[in-house]
Amino acid sequence: MMDALSALKQELAQFGSDNDARETERGRRMLNITADTGELLSVLVRFGNARRVLEIGTSNGYSTLWLAEAAAAIDGQVTTLEFAADKVAMARANFARSGLGERINLVHGDAGQWLAQAEQGCIDLLFLDSDRGQYAGWWPQLRRVLRPGGLLVVDNATSHAGEMAPLRALLAADAAFTTSLVPVGNGELLALRNA
Repeated sequence: MMDALSALKQELAQFGSDNDARETERGRRMLNITADTGELLSVLVRFGNARRVLEIGTSNGYSTLWLAEAAAAIDGQVTTLEFAADKVAMARANFARSGLGERINLVHGDAGQWLAQAEQGCIDLLFLDSDRGQYAGWWPQLRRVLRPGGLLVVDNATSHAGEMAPLRALLAADAAFTTSLVPVGNGELLALRNA
């Protein structure tokens, strides 16, 4: 029998799929991760003992629930950033239903501003699933907030390889990072900060 959280995740996945099949405007689409990406994120959070998780790009909160469920198992927290007010409202309602609300800090605002104000090395695992055109500009701050030994996970690394090229070039030029492209979902770029 499916527990309530699993049922909610399944409901949100179906809602996202149905919504995106009829919506053509990017801002109105949910663009949720795949379930196997959620499973990978869960394993990475638990294995890395990532108690301080940052997600950029909340949407309806589907990926956040995967992260928060794993973080809760190791007494961790997830901060998730979303710019669109309608998606913030939707995610907030979904988090209230999830039973994980106390593990999630939902921030309605600009990710670049949040990153600029965050402490250095304050994040164990950073999941990036947002406006890919911003990634290269955010890079100095993304790098700064990720602690040594921390992990950057970037969605859509193969499905939108062209849009990911500027960030991949920055990572390739940075000796402090070791990267791997994992063929799960839409492609997950993993970048471990060595130092």
